[in-house]
Amino acid sequence: MVTNTLLQVKNLKKHYPIDKGLFKGKDYVKAVDDVSFSIQRGETFGLVGESGCGKSTTGRTLIRLNEPTSGQILFEGQDISQLSYEEMRKTRRKLQMVFQDPYASLNPKKTIRQILTEPLRVHGLYTKEEREEKAAEIMEIVGLHTSQLDRYPHEFSGGQRQRIGIARSVILQPDLIIADEPVSALDVSIQSQVINLLLKLQKEFNLTYIFISHDLGVVKHITDRVAVMYLGKIVELANTDDLYDKPRHPYTQALLSAEPVRHPDEKRNRIILKGDVPSPVNPPSGCTFHTRCASCMAICKTEVPKLRQLVGGGSVACHLYNE
Repeated sequence: MVTNTLLQVKNLKKHYPIDKGLFKGKDYVKAVDDVSFSIQRGETFGLVGESGCGKSTTGRTLIRLNEPTSGQILFEGQDISQLSYEEMRKTRRKLQMVFQDPYASLNPKKTIRQILTEPLRVHGLYTKEEREEKAAEIMEIVGLHTSQLDRYPHEFSGGQRQRIGIARSVILQPDLIIADEPVSALDVSIQSQVINLLLKLQKEFNLTYIFISHDLGVVKHITDRVAVMYLGKIVELANTDDLYDKPRHPYTQALLSAEPVRHPDEKRNRIILKGDVPSPVNPPSGCTFHTRCASCMAICKTEVPKLRQLVGGGSVACHLYNE
């Protein structure tokens, strides 16, 4: 059977051990706790949530910058979580990442020419002259000039550096790019330019994106589907339009109610969550959101809700929608 699924994640966990001291054993920060989803080739899949919810850790774990604690990461049907270091190095040609901070993600001691040609050299692609040509070509594509190839990262603005980071990820012609907060460190005036560049490159190179962000306006503009994370778990997953028009989970409703209005006359009922985000070291029993939820029931305190498919599309992990 022909499938268009590029990436399938099954029960992914990433727990960080914390040493409690001599004779006291260990605790674990459950940064990613039993996350499952799939991504179709050519789509843009969004991951949203508050800071610390585990979305960036999920992205880094998918390409094994963080080693998963357990679970499966099926890329083109192959479980890459089980690959050796050398096998994973070869696979990373198809899996690239754009990092949040354009100032920290580029080597300050290397020229842009070296930064762009190094991935091609590492993977043994093309001759030296061809690598130079590819670097010049991708610079033009991302809106920079070839005369800038021999400059260093500190000679560029933040927006230009992010364009270089994007160029570095695209030059290998990957199948999947994980963009981790790619515009959050940029001025608002530059953000739209970088977003439009990502959309342009997606069409030109047939790219698939995982777009990680806390900016709900940007996510709505660029994504096809969105997964909402809370305390290391996905609590809702739906098509972008459906999720924004009719959020189901109480946390999603609160999250979207905090989005700034587009017009001064527009009114929105803000949902203020009570309490603080619980510690991922010792999360609440049952539904991890129940301590802040206005719709909390007795079952929420004892039973973990499963991510259930809803009639009409979308999935939600909430006992309000039990059959």
